[in-house]
Amino acid sequence: MDLLKQIFVAPFVDMVAAPDFLLQVLWEGLVSGVLYALIALGFVLIYRSSRIFNFAQGIMVVFAALTLVGLHAMGIPAWISVVLTLGVMFVLAVSIERIVLRPLVGQPDIILFMATIGITLFLIGLGEIIFGGENKQMISAELGIPTGDTVLEPWGGLLILQHLDMTVVAVAVVLVGALLAFLNYTQMGRAIRALGDDHQAALSVGISLQTIWVLVWFIAGIIALVTGIAWGARAGVSFALEVIAYKALPVLMLGGLESITGAIIGGLMIGILEKLFEIYWGQPLLGGNTETWFAFVLALIVLLFRPQGLFGERIIERV
Repeated sequence: MDLLKQIFVAPFVDMVAAPDFLLQVLWEGLVSGVLYALIALGFVLIYRSSRIFNFAQGIMVVFAALTLVGLHAMGIPAWISVVLTLGVMFVLAVSIERIVLRPLVGQPDIILFMATIGITLFLIGLGEIIFGGENKQMISAELGIPTGDTVLEPWGGLLILQHLDMTVVAVAVVLVGALLAFLNYTQMGRAIRALGDDHQAALSVGISLQTIWVLVWFIAGIIALVTGIAWGARAGVSFALEVIAYKALPVLMLGGLESITGAIIGGLMIGILEKLFEIYWGQPLLGGNTETWFAFVLALIVLLFRPQGLFGERIIERV
């Protein structure tokens, strides 16, 4: 009876008793969810355009952040380092298309997936050779990322909003808005959507597969850089960021592998729900550390009832 009370009653009593703390938890979950959604967008864009599950998206986040920090360490001004890092990500996108993907056109999906694992291992080795394996600090101050916090007092309580987190959310909203506008209102964006909707029909009307692949991998590189700056400013720059990036996997399972809307909403849902579960159920009942597995369990439960995810299209096969 006590256990049932701790599960179904006590957490909600705590929420009502301390609404300011609940707001704090929701805010921190929102910030994490925004970052999860950004990473998931990189996966979705590449999968929609090429049917390739990009296992390398996580290490691209790390590699972009390391490149930025490394260029600045060479004495290059911060914002010029950002531009040069974008150039590096573009060269990486072209190289992946020319060296890895183009020779594998028409191969089974598992071959392309294994190729992205190879890209991951290559970037890990290249990153360690060039930048070393030690932790580094993100150049937050040099980029003008604000520090400090704003303190609010809702209901007479306390709510602390870190300026870094507020900046991350604002930049993510702008980036997602720009990406949606690009996909919906530009010729190349519509080509990407067409390729995702019907591969063969898009190719038959002259859409260049190679051009689209380079473009979506470059966009994924831009997303990786923004995510790397955000996570790096919060937790430092190291290869451990790759593990954080894979939190996007349950986002994809929850939202659907082909849905941009699903990536955004799924990321926000997982960020908020895992934080709520950790604070109100995980710590009192399980000793904490539930954030490492909660998202995967939630995604698994969703897949049991809706295998294509909440926003994925139901596939009907005619026999």
